[in-house]
Amino acid sequence: MGRRAEFLDASGEAKDRIEAAVVKAEIDRAYLDWGWVGVEGLEIDGAAATPGSAIEAGPAELAAEVLARIKSECGLTDDERKN
Repeated sequence: MGRRAEFLDASGEAKDRIEAAVVKAEIDRAYLDWGWVGVEGLEIDGAAATPGSAIEAGPAELAAEVLARIKSECGLTDDERKN
């Protein structure tokens, strides 16, 4: 999916660039679904926050912050995580 997004994003066609944005959003959603453990005490619309509720009803900054944290954790070695 990542390579497809890169290929489409490199195109000069508006249609391809839009499709690349959709693919990137799907990748980000997969990261959230995979890496979201939970946020203790956080509720959205009266229910425990989930990746879906964070994206659909939560502040955009919340999903972006969690996504950034998940991606940063994916790039760290075990020793870096311990520090």
